[in-house]
Amino acid sequence: MSSQQQPTDEPVYDDRVYRSSMAVVTGVLLLGLTAWLCGDAAVRGSGNTPWIALALALCAVPLIVAFTIRPAVFANDDRMRVRNPFRVIELPWAAVDTVRAGYSAEVLAEGSTYQLWSVPVSLRERKKANRRQLSRRGGLTGRSLADPAQNGAGAAGPAAAGPAAPQRAGADRVVDELRELAERGASRAGARGGVRVHWSYEVIAPAVAGAVLLVVLLVAG
Repeated sequence: MSSQQQPTDEPVYDDRVYRSSMAVVTGVLLLGLTAWLCGDAAVRGSGNTPWIALALALCAVPLIVAFTIRPAVFANDDRMRVRNPFRVIELPWAAVDTVRAGYSAEVLAEGSTYQLWSVPVSLRERKKANRRQLSRRGGLTGRSLADPAQNGAGAAGPAAAGPAAPQRAGADRVVDELRELAERGASRAGARGGVRVHWSYEVIAPAVAGAVLLVVLLVAG
């Protein structure tokens, strides 16, 4: 009786998706405003105005989508896929050096740095999280000094359950998750390979065409 072959790697689960909900809402509002203004000019305008409005919409709509709705990061056990305004970068975890968040979120791989447009870093949110964390630490220290029995081995209540998770800004939490996935998945067979970069011509082409048509119409008068 032949022995069954065991799988060489664990299964890959569905992608985790990271995107900015505020950017998506902003994009939808801008698209609605563009449709209203350009549509009104195209219907009610005279002379070259309707054509100028259509050319402006052809140029503006792809750019609005590119910078607001389109950016996203997809991550699973084997790799991450970064969808930025004009490029898609596929990064197997074995090729990723690190993921970090300074003034912006970015991933370093094979000597290059790629920005994560869908993970905006808010310095204000980070400062607020740090202040809350410091305030909580001060409160715990004060309670400990006031009643040392709360931190004893037999103490009951929330203090006995150990310290709560530290306060983190949203971008920092996402970077922590991506870094953990990278460290855990780097040794997987499916995480091997190099970085691949694809230009998003479906965004670039209509935006360039609209800009060229707009310039021609404005010059022609």
